[in-house]
Amino acid sequence: MRDPFPIPPIPALSKAVQPWADYFGLPTLPLHIHEVVLMAVFYHIIGSVVSPILSSRLFPRQYSALSRSRKLNWDVHVVSLVQSTTINALALWVMFVDDERRNMDWQERIWGYTGGAAMIQALAAGYFLWDLIMTASHVNIFGLGMLAHAISALLVYSFGFRPFVNYYSCNFILWELSSPFLNIHWFFDKLGMTGSRAQLYNGLILISTFFSCRLVWGTYQSILVARDLWKGLHSVPAVLATLAPEEALKATFPSQYANTMKYVSSSTNIPVWLAALYIGANLTLNSLNFYWFFKMIDAVRKRFDHKEKEVKVEEKAVHDQAISTGVQPDGTELKTRPRRGTLLDGEEEDEPPPI
Repeated sequence: MRDPFPIPPIPALSKAVQPWADYFGLPTLPLHIHEVVLMAVFYHIIGSVVSPILSSRLFPRQYSALSRSRKLNWDVHVVSLVQSTTINALALWVMFVDDERRNMDWQERIWGYTGGAAMIQALAAGYFLWDLIMTASHVNIFGLGMLAHAISALLVYSFGFRPFVNYYSCNFILWELSSPFLNIHWFFDKLGMTGSRAQLYNGLILISTFFSCRLVWGTYQSILVARDLWKGLHSVPAVLATLAPEEALKATFPSQYANTMKYVSSSTNIPVWLAALYIGANLTLNSLNFYWFFKMIDAVRKRFDHKEKEVKVEEKAVHDQAISTGVQPDGTELKTRPRRGTLLDGEEEDEPPPI
């Protein structure tokens, strides 16, 4: 499948990045660098122009009451909602219409290339490039953890331009099927709809999609990619470019190899460091998914547990009093900092997190 992105490669941009692509061994990067850059610019416009204008008109009271850092957090959630919805729809479309990708064998899943899957990988890289710029520019708001996540994600998706596990770019993007509902859940809190019936229904969908897409589908895909990587570590791709002349005369290959394996050469292999890095990142993210799932259940449950609500209101009153005076009622100075909320907890304090 050819790259379905409506804008063709920009020659000047491709030429500018070519030396870097040659140096780092990323031959398909010049073909898709325009998609990376254009999507990063697109998300910047959504976050800095579209979101402030629309949010001020649709939710004038709630948005205007936010501080500068909270408005930034709101705009980032708008970008995340747009990105996760768009990338999931495109990934599902590529999976259904890309026949070359559907018919790939294990060699093609590791070293193969199709324009559709590479486009998904480039669009994701563009989002993480924007995410890296945002978190680096506002590290006092988002923290070092989010900065590290942005760097790691951009590096992992950049490896796909070798090409490397290009096939799995669509599969792992589907982890994000739960993200639209996570963002909607967050907006319900900010719009004063905490504990509403709409938030309950959305929370049930959020937990269901997170469990099925990240825990079940994600774990299954991680097993499959580990199996393919194990094969690749103990062999080299069997294509015309890697065979001796006498072997090439007798060899037969699937017809689609001419397109999917055109970037394979006699030096193509899987470096041990690359396989270890990829599997390590995959295991880390899978572990976090299980941890976040149970935290998510607990956070959603608290929205609809009346006893939990009453306790939270009482704790907030005591917390607000301590923050305003800096001392306890008996005159004892505060020595500990209250626990920072989880992603699904209510509004955070209007102070930068410790870094």
